[in-house]
Amino acid sequence: MEPHGRDDPKGPVLHIVVVGFHHKKGCQVEFSYPPLLPDEGHDSNLLPEEWRYLPFLALPDGAHNYQEDTVYFHLPPLSGDMKCVYGVSCYRQIEAKALKVRQADVTRETVQKSVCVLSRVPLYGLLQAKLQLITHAYFEEKDFSQISILKELYDHMNGSLRGSALEGSQVYLGLSPRDLILHFRHKVLILFKLILLEKKVLFYVSPVNRLVGALMTVLSLFPGMIEHGLVDSSHYRPKSSVSEDPSLAESAEEFVSVSVTDIGDTALDLEPAAESLSSGNSAEGDNHLLKPPSRTSPESSESDWETLDPSVLEEKEATEGKDTAADLTDAFESKPGTPITVQPQSGSGQGVVPGLVSGLEEDQYGLPLPLFTKGYLCLPYMALQQHHLLSDVTVRGFVAGATNILFRQQRHLSDAIVDVEEAAVHIQDPELRKILSLTTADLRFADYLVKHVTENRDDVFLDGTGWEGGDEWIRAQFTLYLHSLLSSALQEDNERLLADYGAPFVTAWKISHNYRVWYNNKHPAMAAITPGSVQNSERGKKIGNAMMTTSRSVVQTGKVVGQSVGGALTSAKSAMSSWFSTLAQPAAGPPTEPATEAKP
Repeated sequence: MEPHGRDDPKGPVLHIVVVGFHHKKGCQVEFSYPPLLPDEGHDSNLLPEEWRYLPFLALPDGAHNYQEDTVYFHLPPLSGDMKCVYGVSCYRQIEAKALKVRQADVTRETVQKSVCVLSRVPLYGLLQAKLQLITHAYFEEKDFSQISILKELYDHMNGSLRGSALEGSQVYLGLSPRDLILHFRHKVLILFKLILLEKKVLFYVSPVNRLVGALMTVLSLFPGMIEHGLVDSSHYRPKSSVSEDPSLAESAEEFVSVSVTDIGDTALDLEPAAESLSSGNSAEGDNHLLKPPSRTSPESSESDWETLDPSVLEEKEATEGKDTAADLTDAFESKPGTPITVQPQSGSGQGVVPGLVSGLEEDQYGLPLPLFTKGYLCLPYMALQQHHLLSDVTVRGFVAGATNILFRQQRHLSDAIVDVEEAAVHIQDPELRKILSLTTADLRFADYLVKHVTENRDDVFLDGTGWEGGDEWIRAQFTLYLHSLLSSALQEDNERLLADYGAPFVTAWKISHNYRVWYNNKHPAMAAITPGSVQNSERGKKIGNAMMTTSRSVVQTGKVVGQSVGGALTSAKSAMSSWFSTLAQPAAGPPTEPATEAKP
C-alpha cells in the first residue's frame, strides 16, 4: 500500500491523523500527514470512502467518560491494495480554559481529540508506546495548531521501524496472557476453541484499551496470528458500497454458502430455522442470525453452562458424547468437492514462507491458520456506525470488540458474547455449548496453565528471567496444544485421540474454512508431531522440560553477554522448535480426573 502524497512507498507508517469532536459536525478528521487524499491539504476533513469510519474508530463512543484511552482498530485496504491497515489511536481530553490558543470552533468546556497512527505492520503495543508520548506532548502545547511535532513523529516512526521484523517480544508488547489466564482461567481455552470454529464472537467491556487488550491477547495465543494472520482481516465495505460491488455478493456465495437471494427481501418473513451448528453451511443456519429468535434459551441454561463444575461437564460428556458425535457427523459433513481458492506462491524465505493455498505467510507447520480470510473479520474495536457488519451476508463471521451496550443487547447477531468485566462467555445455542464443553484432557491442560501462572505469580519475574508461567511460556503451551490438535485431527478413525479434544468439536472444526485450507496443503514438519493431548503424553512432558531448560539457559546467557531479555526469549523460542522432531512417542494411559483449579 502506498501512502498518498509520499514518494517512499516502503515506510511502515502510512499516516499520522488527528481526529477531533466538533460540536456541530461530530467526529471528524482535523489533520493528516501525509494527506489522506493526495489532492487535499493536511487540514482536509475528507476521507477515502473505504475509511469513512475512521473518525468514529479513533474517537470511540463514550470517550467523554474517560480522561484518556487507547484504541486498536483495523481499516480495510484501499482500492487495489491487498492488506489490512492497522490503526492505533490515543485519545485525551483537556479543559478548554487551559488552552493557550482557543480556536473559534471550541464552544464546549472540554476539547476531545485523538492522535492516530495508520500502519502497514501490526506492532500495536510498540506504536502505542511511541504515540502516547507524542500525544501527551501535543496536548501539553495547549495549542493544537502546532503540528510540527506530528510531522516529526511520522518521520521518526518510519525511520526507527523501517525493516523491523515481525518477530520477537516487540510484536506482543502490552499483551499479557498471564493476566488473561488469571482473569478468565479455564475459559481461555473455550475462547481458543470458539475462534477455531470461526464463530461470531463479540467482546464487550469499557474502556476501549481494556477491550482491545483482552481481544488481541486471546489472538496472540494462536501461533503467528498477529505477525502474519491478520492481513485479510478487515476486508469489508462501508454500508453504502456493499450493494454496488457484485464481487462481494459472489464472494459471500462461494465462501459462506449463503446466497443474497435466499436472505434478501424475504429474510424477515422467515420463521427462525433450527439452530445450525456450523458457521454458514446452509442458508437456514444463517437466517436466524438476522432477527431475534422467537424462543431464546432459558437464562438459567446459559448461566448453568457458565458456572458448571468441570467435573459436571465431564459427566455429561461421558453419557452424551457418543450420541452427540454420531448426530453431528451428518450436520457437519463437508462435501469432498468443496472448492478452495488456490493463490499463487511467491518466492520463499527461511522460516516463514507464503502459503500455497492460504496466501498467508506460514511456518513449516502451516501456521498461522487462515482464520481471518474470506469474510471472517477481526475488528478489535467496532464503532456503532459499523453495526450493520454483524448481519452483513458478505461477513461469514467475526471476532470483534465493542463498548456500546446496543451490541451486547442484540445477542441474536452473535454466537458468543464475551463479557470481559465478568470473565463470562455467554452462548445461547445449547448445542454450541455442548461442542465447546471442555474434555478431561482439556481441563487438565487448562488446570496446568492456571496452576503455573498462579503459583509463580509473586516471584517469577523478580530477576527478569522468569519463564515457566510467563507470557512466552503460555504462548508456547498453546502452540503445542494446536500442533497436537492438528496432528490428532489427521487421525481419521482414532476415537481415543479425538476424545481428548472432544469428538463433536473436532467434527465441527473439520468443516471450517481454516481447517480445510490447512488440510489442502502439505506441511512436512507435521510428520514430527505426535497426535494426542499434550498433557497426556511423554512428549508433552519432555517439551515442557526442554522449553524450561532451554529458555532459562538462553536468558541467563543473554544477561551475561548483555542481550535483552526480549531478544533472549526470541532466541529461546527458536531453540525450542528443534525439540519437536526429536521427542519420543506418547505413553498411552487413561485420562485423570480434572483438578479443581480449572473451575470457573
